[in-house]
This record gives sequence, C-alpha cells and structure tokens, in this order.
Amino acid sequence: MKIEPLPGYKDVKPFVYAGFFPVSNEDYQGLKDAVEKLSLSDSALQFEPENSPVLGFGVRIGFLGLLHMDIVRERLEREYNLDLVVTNPSTDYIVLLHSGEKLDIKSASDLPDISKVKEIAEPWIKGEIIVPSEYVGAVIQLIVSKRGLQKNLSYIDQRALIAFEAPLANLLTDFYDQLKSITSGYGSFNYELDDYRVEDLVRVDFYVAGEMVDALSVMTHRSEAQKLGRDITKKLKEVIPRQNFKVALQAAIGGKFIAREDLSAYRKDVTIGLYGGDVSRKKKVLAKQARGKKRLKKFGRVEIPSEAFTVMLKRD
Repeated sequence: MKIEPLPGYKDVKPFVYAGFFPVSNEDYQGLKDAVEKLSLSDSALQFEPENSPVLGFGVRIGFLGLLHMDIVRERLEREYNLDLVVTNPSTDYIVLLHSGEKLDIKSASDLPDISKVKEIAEPWIKGEIIVPSEYVGAVIQLIVSKRGLQKNLSYIDQRALIAFEAPLANLLTDFYDQLKSITSGYGSFNYELDDYRVEDLVRVDFYVAGEMVDALSVMTHRSEAQKLGRDITKKLKEVIPRQNFKVALQAAIGGKFIAREDLSAYRKDVTIGLYGGDVSRKKKVLAKQARGKKRLKKFGRVEIPSEAFTVMLKRD
C-alpha cells in the first residue's frame, strides 16, 4: 500500500549559502560530523563538501536566511567547540549555457568559462516593510540603492506599508542593519522568494599579491561591479597585515582589473650604520635592499586572516 503525503507540503529549498571551514584542517572530520548531526533535526540544512586552495577542506551549507546561518554557526561553535572561518554568504544562480544545459551554481567560483555562458538568472524576492510614515523617503532610497523596485505604498494610521521587489543577493549582507539604522529601529521587514530573473551579472575575482583567492569571488550586477571591487579591496587593506614587501590587492572581471589598493611594505633603515663617507655607499645599500624586496615579492606568500573572508559583512 502506497502512502501519499498530505497535500500542501513541499521540500524546503535553501537560498542562502556559505562555506564553513575549520581553522585547523585536523578538525575537518569533526566539522563534517557536527553538520551531519545538526541536519538530522533541521530538514532545511543542506550541505556538500567544499575544497579551497586557501582555506583547505570544508563544507558549503545552504540556509533559509541569514538568521538561520547565524544560529547554525553559533551551535557549531558552542556545542561542538569548533573554531570556524565562514565565507561571505551568497545565493544560488541559474546559468544557461550555449549548449542548452542548465546549471544551478551556489558559489561564484563554480561559474563556468564565461564564453560558454548564454545567460545568468538570479533570485528575486517580494518584500514588505512597515515603518512610521516619516521614514518612508529614506526607506525607498534604501530599496532603490539595492536595485529594488517599489511596487506599492499604503498608509495605515501613522504607519506606511511599502511593497517592493529586489534581488536577494543585494539583501544578504547589511540590508537589515541599514533598515534598522535609518528607521531608528522601528522598521520591520519580511519577504518571500519570488522567481529567477535574467540579469547582466558578472563574477568579480580578487587577487592578493597576484594570486586569485577563489573564496573571495562574488557575483554581482555589472553596474555595481566597480564600486563593489573598490569597497572590498579597501576593506581587505584594513584586515590583511603589512608584509616586508609591497602587496597589491586587486579586483577583476575576467582578465580586466577594475580596482586596486596597495599594502605598503615595512621599511627598515639599512643606512643607520653608515656615518659619513661617499654618498655612493648609501646608494649601494639602498639598491641592495630594493633587490632583496623585489626577490621577496616574487617568492613571498601573504598570510590571509579569517576576517578577510567576511569583509562583505563589515559595515563602513
């Protein structure tokens, strides 16, 4: 006898994804076991193994939203005593190739060669914000800044209900914090997933000392790519420590660089022991130091701290 499920129920589909990596690779099995145990009591939790050249082995986990992600992270750290590095949250994208094949990618680093891609669709949401009427103008400006579209505006007593549509990816980082800030904490926000829409999307890659860091790659709209590249390279400059050689922090789309910040090198006064004599002695010592730094820049490696992988969550 076949048992039919009750009507109206459907599988939960996560639409926020983040990579979870242990600080020490020795804890990878512990992380995997902990996530498997949590998934037994949380049917919305979906995960798969992930490997990063910089962060090592970890898992990419799907969540219902940012709050769900924060709760899972807190449980992993407190209940299972894990030290974790969590990458910037992202959503999934539907990629249509010229061959007709459709791909559902959950990370910007999974995007295939752009020459094979016909179009990319991103998820949009339908949202509602309830605020006191005096904050309506500021909230609408916030929605527009996130590429959102205001659909309706109605008033109930001294409050306003703003209905809008917006790309989910633009709401994943600091939208809720900004909403609370501009409404003095009075704004309330709820949303539901609407559909996937084809947009002019690009992948922005980030390079540290000439090496691409795949865990930092993000998908964004082409119109926002340059500003995003400048913002993230500036934030990376704040969290990556200075080295003994100059370090270039760059953002690029394909092979074209769109933003750059430089970490200046530590300076050591190598002429401190020179007293008097011909000026050529000083020039020789400085030239020798320059050659040494040039060689160090060629072979040296930059240690990237865990804070660099969550720079999109940091507010200005």
